[in-house]
Amino acid sequence: MKNIAVLGSTGSIGVSTLEIVRAFPEHYQIVALSAGNNIELLQQQIEFFHPRIVSVVSEQDAEALTQSLKGVDVQICCGIEGMIRCATVPESEMVVAAVVGAAGLIPTLAAIKAGKDIALANKETLVTAGSLIMAEVARKKVKLIPVDSEHSAIFQSLAGHRREDVRRLILTASGGPFRNYELANFKNISPADALAHPNWEMGRKISIDSATMMNKGLEVIEARWLFDFPATMIDIHIHPQSVIHSLVEYRDGAVMAQLGVPDMKTPIAYALSWPERLPLAQEPLDLCQLGQLSFSEPDIERFPCLRLAYDALARGGTVPAVMNAANEVAVEAFLNTRLSFLEISQVIEKVMYQHRGEDLTTVEQALHADLWGRDKARELISGGLA
Repeated sequence: MKNIAVLGSTGSIGVSTLEIVRAFPEHYQIVALSAGNNIELLQQQIEFFHPRIVSVVSEQDAEALTQSLKGVDVQICCGIEGMIRCATVPESEMVVAAVVGAAGLIPTLAAIKAGKDIALANKETLVTAGSLIMAEVARKKVKLIPVDSEHSAIFQSLAGHRREDVRRLILTASGGPFRNYELANFKNISPADALAHPNWEMGRKISIDSATMMNKGLEVIEARWLFDFPATMIDIHIHPQSVIHSLVEYRDGAVMAQLGVPDMKTPIAYALSWPERLPLAQEPLDLCQLGQLSFSEPDIERFPCLRLAYDALARGGTVPAVMNAANEVAVEAFLNTRLSFLEISQVIEKVMYQHRGEDLTTVEQALHADLWGRDKARELISGGLA
């Protein structure tokens, strides 16, 4: 029986994680949950899984939840301190880090320092402070297993092979809803258009990142730190069918790939059960029915966020944290119809190149860079990008 804490339990990854735990009660037990604003769903999760401790965003939500759960033996806390308590609860052995955005950095780091294994679904943790996180993982000798389907695929395709034999990592991308969209129509893209992903069911923020392909840019940075390969060895291929989740090419020409139906339960389950595999009740992949798999290079003109992510990684230091912060603010503004789709990348680029990057040596630097990027992005949006 493995005791698990889930950070971001009411998001898409958190919900899928709990579905797996529900299906395998003999393997897993939930000891802590943290959530955002979906208190109704969190209450249902508490009543079913009986965690020892839960955390919500605000004191008001904590009070409301306390009133709703009278007689239920659960400790309720809130804010960043609440997330840290959930991440470090002594009974847990693994923390599923599924909080969206840079908010996941501090509790994930706290979990690592507490000696917890990490199932990482929060790519922004490595984007904002990858060198520091991986150094702490090595120091504490914990396992950090990727949950993103692309990084899980690379993790599996590297298994049993020497890293010195690797020629390159290839991240696949569906291309999102605008892969074949006329460039002239990009100025008219609405939030509803961008949220309609053709293959995956994801949260709102990640869906917009997929539409701009910033999600893939963030994944390049994450892969650099997870697997310790430079950006020059990390490529992106557009693969509309979302069946090959990523590949590793070796110097003898062999290419290892991981295939599967586009369902996040597979990489989540693998992270929870590694090195074993769970017998999931998934639809099998029918390659004969699928017929063919296609690939193409990404269009940087169509998706400038890819270029910005590679640029941020090349500059290094605090720049990726600033880029990520500006993206989070810009995506929120787009969802609230305060920015056009095209202006998302414009905000990010302006913020990035107003930032004087510095070497990253402390988490406090990463947090300061994140705050600076958010403030500068809000300032640009309020001023009409002037």
